[in-house]
Amino acid sequence: MLELVKAGGWPMIPLLILSALALAIIIERLWTLRRRAVLPPNLGQEVRAWAAGGKLDPAHIESLRVTAPLGALLAAALDVRGRPREEIRERIEDVGRHLVHRMERYLNTLGTIAAAGPLLGLFGTVVGMIQMFLVINDHGIGDVNQLAGGIGKALVCTATGMIVAIPALMAHRWFRGRISEYIVAMEHEAIALVDVLQQHPGEGRASGEPRPVRLAGGQG
Repeated sequence: MLELVKAGGWPMIPLLILSALALAIIIERLWTLRRRAVLPPNLGQEVRAWAAGGKLDPAHIESLRVTAPLGALLAAALDVRGRPREEIRERIEDVGRHLVHRMERYLNTLGTIAAAGPLLGLFGTVVGMIQMFLVINDHGIGDVNQLAGGIGKALVCTATGMIVAIPALMAHRWFRGRISEYIVAMEHEAIALVDVLQQHPGEGRASGEPRPVRLAGGQG
């Protein structure tokens, strides 16, 4: 690390900090956005079986709420299961916006790193070139090999900025796409649960014209 800072000068320090931050965000989001952690297998089917069988006591709903984002969304629908379908849909959408916001946590920071990395690298290169030309102005060109080495040293910052930005941009886009897939799956499970609640008026019929559930987020 010290050699990189020596090679590129002080602008390398923020670039190295950004690279460490990007790596930490990528690892954290990879763990948090595992499919099993967001959409546990067979959870939607199990909840629909609860609803069909009338096994919807508060303990079941609270345990469901803390299992995963999908569980929290389905629990929100069950909280208002005795109300009209339109109110259930609005509750699902409201809770869904908060869940999407949680899943997108740190992604804006990752996108900022992807955008700022090349600019910081270019800034470091410009600073290095200015310093080199000031030296030339004071002492002349001198050794051409030394001049070429100085130019190469200045370009280290640009290369480092690209190395930081490219993985950050790729990870940012990949996480956005993954969240979009999760949103579609969560919408499907929520609609299926509302349909089950509508078919079993003993648990509170959800009346009204069916309308699709739309969760915010997942764009970009």
